[in-house]
Amino acid sequence: MENINLLAQDKDNGVRADKFICGNTDISRSSAVKLLDEGKVKINGTAAKKSDKIKQGDIVEVIMPEPEVLDVLPENIPLDIVYEDNDLLVVNKPKGMVVHPAPGNYTGTLVNALLYHCKDSLSGINGVIRPGIVHRIDKDTSGLLMVAKNDKAHISLASQIQAHSFKREYEAVVVGNFKDNAGTINKPIGRSSSDRKKQAVNGLNPREAVTHYQVLERYDGFCLCKFILETGRTHQIRVHAASAGHPVAGDGVYGNAKKTFGLEGQCLHARVIGFVHPSSGQYMEFTSPLPEYFTNFLKKIEKSKI
Repeated sequence: MENINLLAQDKDNGVRADKFICGNTDISRSSAVKLLDEGKVKINGTAAKKSDKIKQGDIVEVIMPEPEVLDVLPENIPLDIVYEDNDLLVVNKPKGMVVHPAPGNYTGTLVNALLYHCKDSLSGINGVIRPGIVHRIDKDTSGLLMVAKNDKAHISLASQIQAHSFKREYEAVVVGNFKDNAGTINKPIGRSSSDRKKQAVNGLNPREAVTHYQVLERYDGFCLCKFILETGRTHQIRVHAASAGHPVAGDGVYGNAKKTFGLEGQCLHARVIGFVHPSSGQYMEFTSPLPEYFTNFLKKIEKSKI
């Protein structure tokens, strides 16, 4: 893994070294402290301590350790497979399932289940932690996910996502009501400067993010919407909806942490995906019905339909 070199800006004046590192990288605060304690951080060529204060113009070098090789094991976890052939699978992921192993979730993930189901037939482009994973959805987002079974398929599908020709439609219940029946939210998204686990409009190193929305039904205090992704940034729909003043119902990260009608996590479902098959060249499209948690929530707010 390459070392990280950071140039401190005016906004970084007086910031502690550990906070500076986690605010400008994907490194957690605890990991930054560990690297500092181990002498793996230098400020202008001199070993740094976590209490050192950063000044504008400082060059901070973070010496990254070799990554640990994790043994991701196959697990016999049932999968809701919507479609499968020699090149790919389309899986209907349940709410609450993590897509790939990460700290705190090394078992019970979609990847563990795929390794059991597919054996060695998964693309290797994204490494041992994310075999076959071309795109992902959040743990508490349900719905359709496409998985590549070989590198050729992976490259083809990833290029369609990059070219914005890969169709991704979601349905969500949001808090409040959009003024217009349809519209576009075009706001760049980057990592939050105050919380590295969150994304934010105009956050650190923001990238273009475009979400189209359409109101399907209005309720008292909520509305059911279709969201169409033009780009695919982390937490994009959740961040954009919240930035418009209408966070996804049940989203305790970007909305109200108080449970809404018993919702565990956001009421967001990846309903439609469409793409050109990497071998046949034919366009394929799949639709997933709204899951039980989603329809139960709609029943609870049905009486207040506007």
